[in-house]
Amino acid sequence: MKAAIYSRKSKFTGKGDSVENQVQMCKEYGKMHGITCDYIVYEDEGFSGSTTNRPKFQEMIHDAMSKKFDVLICYRLDRISRNIADFARLIEELQEYSIDFISIREQFDTSTPMGRAMMNIAAVFAQLERETIAERIRDNMLELAKSGHWLGGQVPLGYNSKKITYLDAEYKQRSMYQLSPIKEELETTKLIFDKYLETKSLSQVSKYLLSNNIKGKNGGDFGKKSINSILTNPVYVKANHEVFSYLQDLGISTAGKPNVKHGILTYNKSQKGKKTDYTQWIAAIGKHEGIINPNDWLFVQETLKTNKAKAPRMGTSHTALLTGILKCAKCGSGMRVTYGNKNKETGNRAYYYTCSLKNNSGQTRCANKNIRGDQLELMVIKKLKAFNRDTLLKELKDLQKKNNQFNTTAHEIESIKNQMDAKKVAIQSLVTQVSQNKESIASNYFIQEIERLDKECKQLQQKLEVKKNTKDVKDEENINIDLIIRSLEDFNALFDTLENINDKRYLISCLVDKITWDGSNGDVDVYLWGCKKK
Repeated sequence: MKAAIYSRKSKFTGKGDSVENQVQMCKEYGKMHGITCDYIVYEDEGFSGSTTNRPKFQEMIHDAMSKKFDVLICYRLDRISRNIADFARLIEELQEYSIDFISIREQFDTSTPMGRAMMNIAAVFAQLERETIAERIRDNMLELAKSGHWLGGQVPLGYNSKKITYLDAEYKQRSMYQLSPIKEELETTKLIFDKYLETKSLSQVSKYLLSNNIKGKNGGDFGKKSINSILTNPVYVKANHEVFSYLQDLGISTAGKPNVKHGILTYNKSQKGKKTDYTQWIAAIGKHEGIINPNDWLFVQETLKTNKAKAPRMGTSHTALLTGILKCAKCGSGMRVTYGNKNKETGNRAYYYTCSLKNNSGQTRCANKNIRGDQLELMVIKKLKAFNRDTLLKELKDLQKKNNQFNTTAHEIESIKNQMDAKKVAIQSLVTQVSQNKESIASNYFIQEIERLDKECKQLQQKLEVKKNTKDVKDEENINIDLIIRSLEDFNALFDTLENINDKRYLISCLVDKITWDGSNGDVDVYLWGCKKK
């Protein structure tokens, strides 16, 4: 009999149920039950049980498919997964390959019907416990939110997060976080509100900010979406009862007493990256001062709603071929379609490609010339038809060889993400401890630990950005040489016969990564996936 052992631990440590201890206990169990073969050992240390995207776990699944072992032993059920769906899939796969599963802690053995039944029951309770803990953490965080504490996340424009200490009713020293004003950023925020009150147009506010080179918190340009987020954020309003009534009408729960001085913090706006319904939001009076008059803020909200209802639905161009892949060679912005006057004889309107940054900034940030759409598209099609198949194939194969040295980058990125997830779980657990021990001096130590873990998360985030910027592994590893060659051959044979513009766009997208237009010299550069420009 060939046997395998799987061990996992979320943190790198030699204490308690370390991966080494788990392996040793599994071997002792196997020896007691007559399993005396050499074991294949798979160890994942520093990986959460909330996902099966772990390197050694995936290697184990691959080896199971190749029938490299007959039985899989683990120390405890949750070492495999804390998610019942993932666990159930594993058991089904193992059964498909006629591999038994043994968990020595729970004494479950899938070689028996009772063992299989008890295994599934235990998995249900393991997931129930995990979800109950997560729900309790969320509830405790929301209770903290009602007190006006800043609980983290992206700090809004105009503020930063500042730790303060204070004395409670029993004269014990406590710590909390609150928003601290940044004067220059708040001036920008006030300007955005003033310009919207003046123009009642997101486009006009965006154009003003771009033309005057006014930047956001991280040095980026303001888009209409970010401007809208600022205008709708109650963090800036000097809250009064009318503002509370407005939020309550949306279904948002409110906490605290509005005093026409302090702004409002909103919590629980998203879960697992998805925006939650208003009924799950909590809006609480914060410790920071607001900057916008409540009547002005409410007027802005109503104006935004009215404009949204009146705005025409923007459809996809039924004429232009290159929307989405055409970029400005001057500034790198996307190029959008604009239309000229209607021809009195034909009834048609000529269309042009124009730089979006040039258009949005009133021509102050970019001066790239417009180009007639039909003329540019003829140049692009001509270039695509002129590509040499043999030269293209050589470039793609050279790129594939070059990419072999970056094979480990994707795993390193995943490892950093797993470490960040583990630290975030620890932070949530500590937040729970703070909420349960508000009157204890130990809460100060919990807060210090939260700060330390948060700092480590930020360092890992910086490391992650470096890895991502070093090489876009996914894009390059997914290049399919055969698909590109086939698409090029299809282009030459099919393009002129296609009548539907969407079919033509799809054929181009299979070949082209991006196209750039330089109006100063009339250059059009076509970049195929994984190749140099043409």
